[in-house]
Amino acid sequence: ELKGNIRVFCRVRPLLRFEGDSNGPEGASISFPTSVESTGRSIDLINQGQKLSFSYDKVFDHGASQEDVFVEISQLVQSALDGYKVCIFAYGQTGSGKTYTMMGKPGNDQKGIIPRSLEQIFKTSRFLESQGWNYSMQASMLEIYNETIRDLLAPGRSNSFESSKQCTIKHDPHGNIVSDLTIIDVFGIADVTSLLEKASQSRSVGKTQMNEQSSRSHFVFTLKISGSNENTGQNVQGVLNLIDLAGSERLAKSGSTGDRLKETQSINKSLSALSDVIFAIAKGDDHVPFRNSKLTYLLQPCLGGDSKALMFVNISPEASSVGETICSLRFASRVNACEIGIPRRHT
Repeated sequence: ELKGNIRVFCRVRPLLRFEGDSNGPEGASISFPTSVESTGRSIDLINQGQKLSFSYDKVFDHGASQEDVFVEISQLVQSALDGYKVCIFAYGQTGSGKTYTMMGKPGNDQKGIIPRSLEQIFKTSRFLESQGWNYSMQASMLEIYNETIRDLLAPGRSNSFESSKQCTIKHDPHGNIVSDLTIIDVFGIADVTSLLEKASQSRSVGKTQMNEQSSRSHFVFTLKISGSNENTGQNVQGVLNLIDLAGSERLAKSGSTGDRLKETQSINKSLSALSDVIFAIAKGDDHVPFRNSKLTYLLQPCLGGDSKALMFVNISPEASSVGETICSLRFASRVNACEIGIPRRHT
């Protein structure tokens, strides 16, 4: 926090039934050190007889529940109500559990970070009313698909985007302005839940060899929070950005052709632009190439300034994914070393 680093949490999903026994050679390549200084912060990987060790701010093994994960980020979510810009994003290969972490599944114990964060924010804002606070909130949801920004809440929107308006990104002192984006006032969890359902039906998904229902776009949920306190005369402006990135994957492995191939190339290009930005920030370069993709330009206020940023790196435990897993973990280590500036309250 004090150094202004991007925090990194790593989450390893369980082996699925058809992926073999996690105690056999398939699952034995990942382990979690249990020494006092490593517990809950380190992950070891055996690849071709070589041991690789990584450590992050927090590591969740395959047994961690959605509740366990949320407890660790709940204070970060809270700071959006206090007037901070907060950005939480999930990164990892296709099928590693990003959408499960961020959105979850129906059912109380299966809910992901996005619904839990919103429940907490509405609950806390009601509690703070007794101290003179009054909050108003606005939600928007978009996806970046093949370098095009699509408004997921546009009225009368169907899955055919050909006729839909083109949104463009501009920056202002409070963060992003995306032109022509539908922004909806929300007053409670029911409002947001129905918007999330609408957005998820509109989001671009497709089948690849890696995943039955693979997200083919980057999904960005933004909640703008304005608070004023009649007792103290204080005003705060907070922003909560919750982002489910599309999965990285090697073309050979995903078996993509036609539209899927074009999508995969576009996803990989934007994720490599993200890594270029991270490396430039980590090295302290004068020029950071935010404009090289729509994704990095959209994330610029989160990564290039005074916000609190956290990345979930999601990992698949199966042996055949070890190459992708190492790439993801190395990238996450570089992200963790990035100093983006000390978070500042917007009052």
